[in-house]
Amino acid sequence: MQPLNIKTAPKAQRPERIIQFGEGNFLRAFIDWIIQQMNNASVWPNLPSSGEGAGVGSSVVIVQPIAQGMADRLQAQDCLYHVNLQGLIDGKPVNSLEMIDSVSRALNPYEDHDAFLALAAQPEIRFVISNTTEAGIAFDPACRLSDTPPSSYPAKLTQLLYHRFRAFNGDPSKGLIILPCELIFQNGHHLVDCIRKYIQLWATELGGDFDDFYHWFEQSCYVCTTLVDRIVPGFPRKDIDAIQQKVGYADQMVVQAEAFHLWVIETAPNLPLEQLAKEFPADKAGLHVVFTHDESPYHERKVTLLNGPHTVLSPVAFLAGLNIVRDACQHEVIGPFVRRVMFDELLPTLNLPEDELRRFGNDVMERFCNPFVDHQLTSIMLNSFPKFQTRDLPGLKTYLQRKGTLPKGIVLGLAAICVYYRGGQRADGTPIQPNDEPRIMQLLQDLWSPAVGNSFSAGDGFSAGDGSAIANSSAIAIARRVAEGVLAAKDLIWHEHGDLNTIPGLTDLLTESITSILEKGMMETVALCAK
Repeated sequence: MQPLNIKTAPKAQRPERIIQFGEGNFLRAFIDWIIQQMNNASVWPNLPSSGEGAGVGSSVVIVQPIAQGMADRLQAQDCLYHVNLQGLIDGKPVNSLEMIDSVSRALNPYEDHDAFLALAAQPEIRFVISNTTEAGIAFDPACRLSDTPPSSYPAKLTQLLYHRFRAFNGDPSKGLIILPCELIFQNGHHLVDCIRKYIQLWATELGGDFDDFYHWFEQSCYVCTTLVDRIVPGFPRKDIDAIQQKVGYADQMVVQAEAFHLWVIETAPNLPLEQLAKEFPADKAGLHVVFTHDESPYHERKVTLLNGPHTVLSPVAFLAGLNIVRDACQHEVIGPFVRRVMFDELLPTLNLPEDELRRFGNDVMERFCNPFVDHQLTSIMLNSFPKFQTRDLPGLKTYLQRKGTLPKGIVLGLAAICVYYRGGQRADGTPIQPNDEPRIMQLLQDLWSPAVGNSFSAGDGFSAGDGSAIANSSAIAIARRVAEGVLAAKDLIWHEHGDLNTIPGLTDLLTESITSILEKGMMETVALCAK
């Protein structure tokens, strides 16, 4: 089988308009794939009439953000690789393979810092895109302008911006549009804050350039906030032989991802929305890219309608004897429960148009039912209490405020988390192994412990998988203690929400739900909840 490089495969030459910090699976299967689609659709605006290849598209220069990375592996293939998209679109299976040639080169600033800084002087460069993990947008006061390179991503970016400022003598037309993709809320706001701190920290090193550089950054550079959404499993180990045979290349950088994609871009305060959409016309290529003045409703939508149902369905389905998200959503009892939580309880708490929310919800259900991905329920249940606090509790409170009653499905999800954290095993012998912050684990252990005046313990034959009842008269008392204790953990779990026992009816409903799980089993409890 032939190797994959420019000697064995065609690769278009396009102007380098984009610097990308990060060479990992997500950026290559999301951003570089998006740039590929924009190139294929020929939607890019023409460049000024200087430079060969103006107007024929764009290419990406990848900058490895940490000392250990994959720039050399990408360069070995001349930055050619395939993306394998798998999933459901409008109910139909998608399993596509596409060669990506939108990356021109990959460089390691730790080995060739001069090449990194030389990017600043390239006139066609207009965009910076990044995904340096959630911890990447952070301020490290040890970084200096003279470092080769500085350790943090914001420091590297600030260093690059300063060299661009110097290379073009502060020309306002040479500012950059910066699109962070790190998975933190308001990522652009955090990045701006870090850059400002570095400019202030480096005031002495900047010398007489300090004021002009600071003004140039504030007026001529545009840091947007973005929300990205695509599940990227990464390198397809179990499918790689078949994929390589199909494409005819020994591609060692294949990336597997779901078919769904969404990119919401909130424009910077000093950048007109129309100008952003004109300069980066991804929507004109038929891509699901949204330009907006406010990303927060879309962030709330994703957290509420994707992460929220995930957090609730996982313990419910697992304790009912299931293991895979897809199987849960397609189950005759658990499936309708998931849809009830999503469409009847969480969706009405959001403030976007209902038809838009329903379309998104249906997309999420398709993603949950992806026939190509066996998404383990247990992988979602790490740190379930903090997840419930951020993803489901706001919806619970808003639902109560708007409807005057508690959402039974969401409360059942919280009850399932409480029971899951009790440990033990399912009826089929599968261990129940919760994993959370040690103090939360200790709280639940104490609340479930037989040492606090009951005879109910992990050895009583409890089985959540077959619906069998527990013959134990103390079940209600135990459930009450667990419910009250969990809801009271304001400093440990609920934080600014306070003691949740003060929410009218919640303690009683949570107690009732836990009791039902203990006495009737999870499957029958879910069936009763639907009535």
